[in-house]
Amino acid sequence: MKNNLTDGNILKGMLSFSVPYLISCFLQTFYGMADLYITGQFNGAASISAVAVGSQLMHMLTVMIIGLAMGSTVVISRAVGARDENRAASGIGNTVIVFAVTALAVTIGLLLVRNPIVRVLKVPAEAVSEAGAYITICFAGIPFITAYNVISSIFRGLGDTRRPMIFVAIAGILNVGLDYLLIGPFAMGAAGAALATVISQAGSVVLALFSLRRFDTGVTLTKDKMKYDAGITRQILGIGIPVALQDGLIQISFLVITAIANSRGVDVAAAVGIVEKIISFLFLVPSAMLSTVSALAAQNAGAGKHDRSRRILNIGVMICIGYGAVIFALCQFVSEEIVALFVRDNLRVVELGGQYLRAYAVDAMLAGVHFCFSGFFSAYGRSAYSFIHNMISAVGIRIPGAYLASVLFPATLFPMGLAAPVGSFVSILICLFFYRRHEWN
Repeated sequence: MKNNLTDGNILKGMLSFSVPYLISCFLQTFYGMADLYITGQFNGAASISAVAVGSQLMHMLTVMIIGLAMGSTVVISRAVGARDENRAASGIGNTVIVFAVTALAVTIGLLLVRNPIVRVLKVPAEAVSEAGAYITICFAGIPFITAYNVISSIFRGLGDTRRPMIFVAIAGILNVGLDYLLIGPFAMGAAGAALATVISQAGSVVLALFSLRRFDTGVTLTKDKMKYDAGITRQILGIGIPVALQDGLIQISFLVITAIANSRGVDVAAAVGIVEKIISFLFLVPSAMLSTVSALAAQNAGAGKHDRSRRILNIGVMICIGYGAVIFALCQFVSEEIVALFVRDNLRVVELGGQYLRAYAVDAMLAGVHFCFSGFFSAYGRSAYSFIHNMISAVGIRIPGAYLASVLFPATLFPMGLAAPVGSFVSILICLFFYRRHEWN
């Protein structure tokens, strides 16, 4: 089968998989970054806050979809590693069924509760109207967001990250062009940013579907493989649901922290929103390593090469620590300059954002470690471990830590920024405990 990654140099295989995936993640994150940047060039703090809150909510939904789709990636990867084409094809067919139903249900449900969501997030009064418009348009586009990420998960399961990179690159160019048109000359504000994102995602889906049907993937997808298979679906959901819940929990903790910031006024809300978007960009490498470790370890687990799976985990951890150290050092010197790229003529937002980013950057060295462990646990069907450590970290450390810092240090955001790295440190300890409990063979 094509793109079998159970032989050869491990580092080379990881890079060949992770670099195109990293570029894809960068471009997909660029959607939100472009929305925020271009909105800031034509609008004030209220519009920035609306887009920051709305895009963070959509980022939460997107990572939950990607987390759920990891079940498909692992099932398909294990079949590829075992060279079982029929099982790989059945995994693809059941993935389509599961996510078609999921996308429809989530879209309808979220559109019905969009107004209460805005209230729960404590969006500043000046930004309520635009935030509501942003999330309404994005909720309506959830089928496109789901379709793109699910098709990409299928390609990743087959060991191919290059085609999804091409799809999202074309969509990214379209998104930036539409942002300037709809936010600038058309003066649509946050609604224009949302519409540009949804149209771009729809374009990437069309390209992905064409490629899936047109090019040889190494797996023949016949009509009988599109039938519901309870066993395969249980495997997909058994792996994917805990990952989706853990990712959702992390993002909910971010939204709670955002709500805490929103209650402190529009300047703090804008500063925290900007930094959260920057962090989502800086964490692309750890996220790419999570998916890389998951897919490659799953292929090698399917092939019975468990020592090779463990080496993949170790290399992923080392890459993340090295990368995080560079990011941490950089942010200690240019935090304010980075934040200033997203806001004009508001020195208070720049000052607060610089404080928050400088503290938060510690997490760049820590988060990647437990990301890699989460990918490894998922490859072996132990994604519940990932959910447990993230739940303890988010509920026990991040949220209460951010709240206490906000209350005890109202003049600065630096202590609030330390809540996330402390939570990641606790996650690493729990991951090491779970890892040492098993032989992983």
